[in-house]
Amino acid sequence: MAAQMTQVPTTPKGRRTRSRLLASGRRVLARNGYVDLKMVDVAEEAGVSLGALYRYFRNKEDLFRALVDGIHEALFEASRAPNKELATDPKGALLEANLGYLSLYAENRDVMRALIEASTVDERFRSVWWAMRNRHVDRFVGALGAKCGIEEVDGVPARLVAEAMAAMVEQCAYVWFAQEEQLNEQPVSVDDAARVVTRIWHDAFFEPETRSASAAETGRAKSSIEDL
Repeated sequence: MAAQMTQVPTTPKGRRTRSRLLASGRRVLARNGYVDLKMVDVAEEAGVSLGALYRYFRNKEDLFRALVDGIHEALFEASRAPNKELATDPKGALLEANLGYLSLYAENRDVMRALIEASTVDERFRSVWWAMRNRHVDRFVGALGAKCGIEEVDGVPARLVAEAMAAMVEQCAYVWFAQEEQLNEQPVSVDDAARVVTRIWHDAFFEPETRSASAAETGRAKSSIEDL
């Protein structure tokens, strides 16, 4: 079950205070991670009393959910491709969408890293993460069917392939950006990341027949060589 958040203040002052507390929470989260996130540390970071913090957020889950929800909406919007048409320029559309998603992910790597951590220890955030993924997959599969008439890829339902592609992008983003300092000898640029994952997306959905024909040709060539 998703966590229920406290309501956003209606006064300008209240909204400013809430934003300042979220920014403080984010800094503590970046340092300590989700498991070790403590409300007392957030209050100290923000320079307010613990009681003042609790007037805006009931607990650390409430505060973290507020951070995640804002980024979820931003990621969903950023991964659109308003300037390219999937039906006529699939590679361009995929590149625009992946570039938008990965750019925003890289900017919010601290929260995304914490979300993966939280999803392993808290069922509520596992549900949040799963809903985020399904929302992106649903949109892509819907557009793929409506605009391109693609329902299957090599006999496999397009949704299953899209889920695999979404998992690939998530893992790449996590390794390349969320765990950049721990797992990468050299930083990966957002542009390079977008080009790599776009190539894989495009080949998976829009060139299956080409890949099958190429594999067949390779097989025939190998047989010919073995016959020599």
